[in-house]
Amino acid sequence: MSKKTQRFDVVIIGSGPGGEGAAMQARKQGLRVLVVEKFPFVGGGCTHTGTIPSKALRYSANKVLSLYTDPLLGLEPPTFTFSKLMEQAKKIIWQQVKLRNSHYDRNDIEVLHGHAQLVDPHTIQIKQETGVLHVTAEAIILATGSRPWHIPHVNYQHPCVFDSDTILTLKTNPRIVTIFGAGVIGCEYTSIFRALGKKVNLINNRPHLLSFLDCEISEALSYHFRDSGVLIRNEEEFSHLETETDGVTLNLQSGKRLHSDIILFASGRTGNSEHLGLETVGLQADARGQVKVNAHFQTEIPHIYAVGDLVGFPALASSAYDQGRFAIRHFLDPDCDQRLVRDIPVGIYTIPEISCIGKTEAQLTQEKTPYEVGHTAFRQLARAQITGETLGMLKLLFHPDTLEILGIHCFGQSASEIIHIGQAILTQKNGGNSIRYFADTTFNYPTMAEAYRVAALNGLNRIRHMEKAEGNSHRQEGVSRVVSEDLTPRQV
Repeated sequence: MSKKTQRFDVVIIGSGPGGEGAAMQARKQGLRVLVVEKFPFVGGGCTHTGTIPSKALRYSANKVLSLYTDPLLGLEPPTFTFSKLMEQAKKIIWQQVKLRNSHYDRNDIEVLHGHAQLVDPHTIQIKQETGVLHVTAEAIILATGSRPWHIPHVNYQHPCVFDSDTILTLKTNPRIVTIFGAGVIGCEYTSIFRALGKKVNLINNRPHLLSFLDCEISEALSYHFRDSGVLIRNEEEFSHLETETDGVTLNLQSGKRLHSDIILFASGRTGNSEHLGLETVGLQADARGQVKVNAHFQTEIPHIYAVGDLVGFPALASSAYDQGRFAIRHFLDPDCDQRLVRDIPVGIYTIPEISCIGKTEAQLTQEKTPYEVGHTAFRQLARAQITGETLGMLKLLFHPDTLEILGIHCFGQSASEIIHIGQAILTQKNGGNSIRYFADTTFNYPTMAEAYRVAALNGLNRIRHMEKAEGNSHRQEGVSRVVSEDLTPRQV
């Protein structure tokens, strides 16, 4: 690019899922697009330090676990290390980078590597090794993602102290691992290290693991972790950390001291909003680096949008991609569909997986919405018995009168895949959302998808029993009323 200021229809800062979604949508609409990526390779944190490496590690760890838990094999626990599994994860990362690059090339989207900073509401300065460029745009999409939040006064440079990014560089083979933070990332890495045979201390500052989940799912995860040997400490707060040459000692405010070979801090994330030049255009980020947006993902400057982790919840790769696409649609047509689909699935890649969509029992109770439960334990399914993956269950929450599905919660192998079957029905309109679909549909046998039919029949049976009980009650009331009416005052 020449040093002369160039004009684009859209400039996107960040090439993670949010930036990529916006870029592809804009280009399909014939807009001239520029993507600016700070790092040497496209893909953002999702590809290089977050979703892809952690899920690849989880898959490999689960394979390792199956080697010495399969009764047919009867193998001794293998000596795979974290760094050995990371070698395979790196191969997948570069496959993803190659794929992402091909998307940009095929769609004729220009990508520049450098640091982008807002100069004014329509101008962006890009610092590269070869110099400084300036570009202007009609719309700007901020999709810079997030990074691990660091607890103050902790030395993250110590070789035994890691966050969820630097843990990917682990070269040693620790025997004991402490994970501080029991959110999604903390629970996923708990599964990975436990599958590798490590002793794991999981420190949670809340009463329950992943308290946003349906309570039954949260309790199932806690039980499974403890049953596999994980030591969970709930309602604990950080005090200070003592570092030694060969390990660390975590001190909690309760007075507990936990020594381990390494510690992984998974205590939340902060948006990558610093050095963006927000203050030069009158914008600001909150204490966690997140940028405030409206329902259309517009900042206080209408043509500047922000998407993905930069705006906070739900902070999912899947939602970020859709947010980027929606931001472009709104820029082109402010009267377009005014909101994204509210119900999006959450996938948590613990071992076993967790996935859910819709309301929990606690939410429905708080809203005073009547509901009934259809339940399937995976151990009841022929496919689960064949594969040996009998741990887990599927739970359907539905309205007892309309039979509308209100929530779907799954815990077990392939939960993140199974959930999409239910999602397709839950999101139907005009009466299409009904639990009867699953009761009346023929599923391949044996499959895990059959869990929906079993759960639906289980739920409908509950209603039938209730209706039968109510019918008996009404008949008894009728008999009592007839008897009392037949009894004249002389007979009493």
